[in-house]
Amino acid sequence: MTENILFVDDEPHVLEGFQRQLRKDFCLEVALGGERGLEAVATRGPFAVIVADMRMPGMDGTQFLSRVREQAPESVRMMLTGNADQQTAIDAINQGQIFRFMTKPCAPEVLVAALRAGLEQHRLITAEKVLLEQTPGGCIKVLCDVLALVNPEAFGRSSRITRYVEAIASQMGLGNTWVLTTAAMLSQVGCVILPEGPLKKIYRGESLTPEEKQLYKQHPYLASDLLVHIPRMQEVAAIIACQDVYVDEHGVPRDSSRKEAVPLGSRILKVALDFDAIESGGVSKTVAFHRLQENKFYYDPAVLDALKRALADEIKYEVKAVPLSELSPQMILAEDILSASHALLVAKGQEVSQSLIGRLQTLLSFGIVKQPFLVLIPLAGGARTAGHADAA
Repeated sequence: MTENILFVDDEPHVLEGFQRQLRKDFCLEVALGGERGLEAVATRGPFAVIVADMRMPGMDGTQFLSRVREQAPESVRMMLTGNADQQTAIDAINQGQIFRFMTKPCAPEVLVAALRAGLEQHRLITAEKVLLEQTPGGCIKVLCDVLALVNPEAFGRSSRITRYVEAIASQMGLGNTWVLTTAAMLSQVGCVILPEGPLKKIYRGESLTPEEKQLYKQHPYLASDLLVHIPRMQEVAAIIACQDVYVDEHGVPRDSSRKEAVPLGSRILKVALDFDAIESGGVSKTVAFHRLQENKFYYDPAVLDALKRALADEIKYEVKAVPLSELSPQMILAEDILSASHALLVAKGQEVSQSLIGRLQTLLSFGIVKQPFLVLIPLAGGARTAGHADAA
């Protein structure tokens, strides 16, 4: 990718001099004055490095670079000035957040070295941006895939509650649901510490022994400690850490002297988790919601109301047995997929994905599972659901 450099000055002969001097070493463009400089940034960018003169009529270099910082924050900004007083430098650094401050006349070798340093700084900025954008997505996929393989019960539960969380957030009119959805998807990652026995009890809605309960209480903190070190996942980790906290009507923990509110994402996750736990015991959604209502003082009332509206708007499904060749995304497994020895491989409630289809193809090729698969298929014209409809 070409790394363009933009020079902005109000004197045409100065710009012509830069072009003659630097065109062999750099891909250079020029703009006459601040207004044309901003126009160039908007229409001919992006620019890796932008160099501006300080003394320009109408819009000086500090004002121009401040606007550039808002318009193109990844561009490395530099200033050239014949007025090298201390206040000019302070204003340029504070307002324009410049990378280099150079005085006129600037020796060619100094200018070339500064531009090369600016290009290297831009490479570092863009590399960090790519890392921050790609790392969370890659980590989420890896963690979900590992959970699906190691702990199908926990992964099936996370798939179900993710749909509940998304539906609640939609009813509450919340934006930026990426954090909430990610927290729901990864809320059960800490369950890798649990033995198979307690997990099966939880999955079936059965009671745990005091020792099993104590062990189960640790899984949110394990997941949070794992995620907090991943870029951009600190908020997700905070939500997961408080996923099992009961709150009063103000969102403050009921069993604590703390006064700060539990994150809204945690309050949403708690309602979804408890609703799913009750429903997994074999009752209908209506009964499960009424049981939450019986203990409504343990939940955020706004979240409970949102779940009620989401259940009322729930999409309708057709239950159908389909072969592997007809499986497609948006379908939801209506039954557990078991091995010949009755070991759980994929839990019901999981939404079909391309990775799941690939995994089932492998299992079929080894004769570990049999088709067809019982699935829930959304009926045409339905809205996004708060979890699958009752198969019955």
